[in-house]
Amino acid sequence: MSVLVVGMSHQSAPVSLLEKLSMDDTVQHDACAQLVNAGSLSEAMIISTCNRMEVYTVTNSFHTGVQDVITVLHDVSGVDEERLRSYLYVRYADAAAEHLMTVTSGMDSMVIGEQQIIGQVRTAYQSAAEQGTVGPRIHALAQSALRTGKRVHSETAIDEAGSSMVSFAFDQALQRLDLEDLAGKRVLILGAGAMASLAATHAGRLNADTLVIANRTRERAERLASHSHEAGVNAEVIDFSDRAAALSDVDLAISATGAQNFTITAADIDKYARGPLMLIDLSLPRDIEDEAADHEDVDLVNIERLSKSLTAADTELAAGTSPHAQARRIVDEELESYASAQRVRDVVPAVSALHQRAADLVECELGRLTQRHPELEGKQLEDVNRALKRVVDKLLHEPTVRAKKLAERSGSVSHENALQELFGLQLEGSGVAVDATDLPNMTQRKDA
Repeated sequence: MSVLVVGMSHQSAPVSLLEKLSMDDTVQHDACAQLVNAGSLSEAMIISTCNRMEVYTVTNSFHTGVQDVITVLHDVSGVDEERLRSYLYVRYADAAAEHLMTVTSGMDSMVIGEQQIIGQVRTAYQSAAEQGTVGPRIHALAQSALRTGKRVHSETAIDEAGSSMVSFAFDQALQRLDLEDLAGKRVLILGAGAMASLAATHAGRLNADTLVIANRTRERAERLASHSHEAGVNAEVIDFSDRAAALSDVDLAISATGAQNFTITAADIDKYARGPLMLIDLSLPRDIEDEAADHEDVDLVNIERLSKSLTAADTELAAGTSPHAQARRIVDEELESYASAQRVRDVVPAVSALHQRAADLVECELGRLTQRHPELEGKQLEDVNRALKRVVDKLLHEPTVRAKKLAERSGSVSHENALQELFGLQLEGSGVAVDATDLPNMTQRKDA
């Protein structure tokens, strides 16, 4: 039995698909119930946000478990299974644990280091726990991940990483525009998520005259505009379909949507751009077509180039001193601690079965002895029984202690399976773990 995660995020899927997979509390509750009713799954927790949808389960069969999750996702979303497969990622066993720890630490967020995800993971865990779909494995993983997230935010400066990326983007743009701030400038912001909100805040601090905000969901754009008004910054909302036309009336355009298609194309620039225009692309995958910068008087800064610049800057620091490197070390420490505890936990059933097998043998031999020697009774029989148990306990003590210590130190051997093979034990629910790269397409198997 191992933890399995099947999911998609802003890094692997377009916003339009994430919106279809987004689950409210009721849908999430029903989906968890369907998951644990699947034959290969025994626990379930779902993390569903505007930038992420991940299903955490415990499975006794990797291949079947993945298929069962995809089937449930198809049922609740209506999205074709083949389309789901093209965007979903899969993590298994220790890789699944590492993924949740990385996510909870904010290292996998659109805004690196954001803390909101900790609350979202906690809420997902509490909801699943109240529903009764969380068991000992997801409980242990969720607690380890939440502890990891707290450590990363309290022991490193990663909270500043996302804002640093946006700040660096604005610094690059101002430098190319030969400006000190955005006084008198109109700024178009596409998106209304965390990264777009940071961009709006930063533009306001740089004295932008007006923010023009567009988002696929207009309500979220209006909410962001309202926050800008509260901060004393002029802001207006336009329909997302009018974004290209708005290029004719702005000095700077920032896109942070992670949309499936480009939000600004070279054709948009050719048709609508008037005079100097600075473009900032804060999305992965890219929102703005590279060829847009081929137009005269148009310049482009994108997050991919920013990441390379920041990485180059990091290498100038002492090795391992960047917030990201420090956070990575914390994740590695917590992952080893979690994995070690799980390996010890996994070997316990085999050890218990071994002791039970020995107890059964002692009882059997004692029964045979009393049949052959009916003259043994009372104190004599009690002494023989005690002696047999003492011998067995002494024989089993060293190998069981060593098995637990080996399990704690090493993940290279399945020690519970080694014990089963060595002593001829059979445990219920024993599963097989395989690499995710070996996963076959179960849909094709069914059709074959």
